[in-house]
Amino acid sequence: MAERPLKQRFVLDTSVFITPEIREDDEDIEEAVDRLLDLVAAAKLEHNISCYMPPSINDELTTMLRDRDVSTETIAKLDTWVITKSPAQYELMIPAEIVYGFIDEMSERVNRGLRVSEKAVRKAEQSRDEQETDSEHMSEVDQVISDLRDEYRRALRQGVLDSREDFDLLILARELEAGVVTEDTGIINWAEDFGLRYLRGRSFPSLLEEYLAAGERID
Repeated sequence: MAERPLKQRFVLDTSVFITPEIREDDEDIEEAVDRLLDLVAAAKLEHNISCYMPPSINDELTTMLRDRDVSTETIAKLDTWVITKSPAQYELMIPAEIVYGFIDEMSERVNRGLRVSEKAVRKAEQSRDEQETDSEHMSEVDQVISDLRDEYRRALRQGVLDSREDFDLLILARELEAGVVTEDTGIINWAEDFGLRYLRGRSFPSLLEEYLAAGERID
């Protein structure tokens, strides 16, 4: 077979494989992952489309798949067709403006977290005044604490880059000039700042299918 130039590169996030959005009909997670990897393999063999992930993402995904009782055969297929590559952490330059933006965003998120905490304290204080018995009071305070955790998590983490795995993904994609495939809103926001192509994980199987179908039409 004649060697063909590399046409497309994609860096895949854990969420691509875990999201229920890639499943068809009554597929379980293993069936969906297996079908996606078959598409990745076919796209590589027929169109030289390569898929990558950094080691940190590979470790995270492998752990999640094992926890969900996905077979060793399917995990081995992942290692066969998705290339694991460490990003060039000491070679890639990140514009200072992006770092400044991250600092400003995190500062604003801390302020949001403080406002959420203040609201929860006031609510707990109000519930203490309204409750008559200790058991009822504790039940109400427990609910306030639970709500605080959810709201605080959303205020500080939702839509932001919050892990080394996420950053590895972006650095590798920039290094390879590859498209980012993810369901994570925070990664998408930063892919835009990095000037990277990106695609929702739920759309990735359809994209590969279209590449394969187009190749058949051309042939």
